[in-house]
Amino acid sequence: MSLRYLVAGSAEGPVLALAEPLSFWGGFDSASGKVIDRFHPQHGACLSGSILFMERGRGSSSGASVLAEAIRLGTAPAAIILLDADAIIATGALVAQMLYRIDCPVLAIGERTEWQSLSALPRLVIEAGPDAVRITQPA
Repeated sequence: MSLRYLVAGSAEGPVLALAEPLSFWGGFDSASGKVIDRFHPQHGACLSGSILFMERGRGSSSGASVLAEAIRLGTAPAAIILLDADAIIATGALVAQMLYRIDCPVLAIGERTEWQSLSALPRLVIEAGPDAVRITQPA
């Protein structure tokens, strides 16, 4: 598996796979944890506490601050698993980790078939750090 962590941490939650990339700036409400982009196929979906799968982020670098605020408020995904590494999403999670001491691990898989297989599972446990990255199903 071509898996690497962008932001370390631990998380567990239900899997939610987005059909299209999402911009956290203007497409996500940090107060409610919901997708507010009315053109997004999952408009209204709540991302809070999920293991969020999306191919990549979309949009402004200001999305990092929206993600960090959602992490602070407890309305963010528990973890984010990307197909392609995204510096904006990683920056938001890293800032929240440094300022608020709250983890939202961010991983990049890099191989579509692996990403799709994992995104089809109902629930995952993430352990990501410099020594190892593990994605498992809860017992």
